Amino acid sequence: MIAKISTVPEGTAKVISTEPLLETEAVWTKLVKKTYQDPNGITRTWESAERRTRWKDSDIDAVGIVAIIENETGPEVVLQKQYRPPLDKIVIELPAGLIDQGETAEQAAIRELKEETGYVAEVLETSPVMFNDPGFCNTNLKMVHVSVDMSLPQNQNLEPELEENEFIEVFTVRLVDLWKECIRLEKEGYAIDARIANLAEGIEIAKKFKL
Repeated sequence: MIAKISTVPEGTAKVISTEPLLETEAVWTKLVKKTYQDPNGITRTWESAERRTRWKDSDIDAVGIVAIIENETGPEVVLQKQYRPPLDKIVIELPAGLIDQGETAEQAAIRELKEETGYVAEVLETSPVMFNDPGFCNTNLKMVHVSVDMSLPQNQNLEPELEENEFIEVFTVRLVDLWKECIRLEKEGYAIDARIANLAEGIEIAKKFKL
């Protein structure tokens, strides 16, 4: 079962051109060539990407947020729909965002959740540092689990604080239904973020092996 919290028009967002990115124009990322020695002592090279946005006083780039709402029909997770130009698709995602200077992962999670969804939450736990795609880039993050108390007045009339270039639809899905909803949404043409798919798959494995 899906509960829709807020809606933004999906419109006709689409990629209209693709071209090489000049080094002088790159704001968020850079491509690098690593020269390394493998276990057999052979010198090799590796192409990879790196973020330009990590603060010197931080060991992580970003946070992903697993926001759980407890209710009578079982716990629900807060999800988002957001158009992503690299895929030219609308992606089903967990709330997430980059760390601001001086922030902890937990502070960033509370701030980003409020900005993107309007929800006010309480931190439950934080994961170890995770790497999204270590064969391609050095981007990393921590997953922060938070609890959303729907009895709080702040969570009755949600007021997201989206930036001018952010178009986000917020909805919730019961955790027990997350795997089948990922399958259904993919069939409808949405892209599924790996963090959601991993969460859903973990729930299914826990069911299967009665963990």
